[in-house]
Amino acid sequence: MLDEPIHQKEYLVNGLIQTWDGPVQEVLSPVMISEGRDANPFLLGSYPLLTEKESLEVLDAAERAYSNGRGEWPTMPVEERIRHMELFVFKMTDKRQEIVRLLMWEIGKTLADAQKEFDRTVEYIRDTIEALKDLDRNSSRFVMEQGIMGQIRRAPLGVVLCMGPFNYPLNETFTTLIPALIMGNVVIFKPPKLGVLLHYPLLEAFRDAFPAGVINTVYGDGQAVVGPLMKSGRINVLAFIGTSRVADILKHQHPKPHRLRCVLGLEAKNPAIILPDASLDLAVNETVLGTLSFNGQRCTALKILFVHRKISEEFLEKFSQKVSSLMMGMPWEQGVQITPLPEPGKSRYLLDLIHDAEALGARVINEKGGEVHGSFFFPAVVFPVDSRMRLYHEEQFGPVIPVAVFDDIEEPITYMVQSDYGQQVSLFGNDPQQIARLIDPLVNQVCRVNINSQCQRGPDTFPFTGRKDSAEGTLSVSDALRVFTIRTLVAAKNSTQNKDLIKEILRGNQSAFLNTDFIF
Repeated sequence: MLDEPIHQKEYLVNGLIQTWDGPVQEVLSPVMISEGRDANPFLLGSYPLLTEKESLEVLDAAERAYSNGRGEWPTMPVEERIRHMELFVFKMTDKRQEIVRLLMWEIGKTLADAQKEFDRTVEYIRDTIEALKDLDRNSSRFVMEQGIMGQIRRAPLGVVLCMGPFNYPLNETFTTLIPALIMGNVVIFKPPKLGVLLHYPLLEAFRDAFPAGVINTVYGDGQAVVGPLMKSGRINVLAFIGTSRVADILKHQHPKPHRLRCVLGLEAKNPAIILPDASLDLAVNETVLGTLSFNGQRCTALKILFVHRKISEEFLEKFSQKVSSLMMGMPWEQGVQITPLPEPGKSRYLLDLIHDAEALGARVINEKGGEVHGSFFFPAVVFPVDSRMRLYHEEQFGPVIPVAVFDDIEEPITYMVQSDYGQQVSLFGNDPQQIARLIDPLVNQVCRVNINSQCQRGPDTFPFTGRKDSAEGTLSVSDALRVFTIRTLVAAKNSTQNKDLIKEILRGNQSAFLNTDFIF
């Protein structure tokens, strides 16, 4: 239990933590507290509902800090920016316990998953620092081509608006925010609607670790605070993880879309294909994890299972038994796997999907499937689903698992070809020839083919992206450094005069960009 509600009145702008005395948004936990015979959501606290005025003040502060690329931060040597980031991560680690606790209370993440999310984020920052050192070392040399000498480095893009998702509000937000910052951009950060308060403990760390205006925060309704930012035309990069519908709205609000770089992580409807020769116990274990880790609230979750008819009965029996054995409880309870859903109205939506499928011939086949208790929704295995049903097409983003049977492998392949999404697929089977025949066409439909394992994002050194409506831009530790920058070079004819000029600049260490320093 939290000691007392967290009523956040502060936001960070221009290196100062400002106090807000206007309207606030209450934050209710998905964890419900018994009061007599009733159970009510626990009041976690509140956060500021800023207006267009404050939003544009934040934008002004960010632009002053960037100063058209002439500010202290974008012109700072890479080694110095790294020192600022190292200070931030040092201060961040002191807040581990607070943030982990808020991850449990604010979005219903289990204790183990909350700890993993925090620790993975810290590891991601440290890996990003090392990747930047490698990138800078590789850029420290001069290139000589056709009588021209040049040095090619990566330069920042400007003001970045970072908006992360509620399901990984710390980790996935920081996979864009951290590389954007460390590469010399300035950032305006808006936390997700669910998962706001867990960032509150980091306000002082941001303030103390970075120069004024380099990182700023906004809170409130998206139309009130994000709309004005986009409509201003002064946002250079949109880093957004959420739905394609919202991403399209944001992009269309920008008056100069050709000047807007977008880094987007959007929906997915990742299928698993269980072939007739699959190792069933392995397939069951991986697909249960893939469909129901954090209640299935992951873009990388398996959202539909295609099972060959020959093994469907045995697979479904094993799969349903394992799902029904999952422990439902509070996030901090040992061994709990199913926790409260944080999104208001989510249970109603999931039940609507189930009822639609049932009306068209499917049924819930596992014990307790689809039972609702307050904010708890027990996972439902729905079988058999087909193309007439909403569950076949819509990303449910929750603990409902549609299962379809197939006789011909072309059926799931056609599904993927026709899908609006193209993030990942999981293949389960043991015939090398058949797996090989599937790999070649499927890598042209999705960006990651997982063999005998669930879909996932990690390790963070692997590229993470998607085709179609699933993503724009590639995120990994090294790719993210590139996506928030542009290749820029200084070039000169290879003459004695130019050589002497450049040597003088290098000897005097007079330029942060044009230098041959080697970062250890």
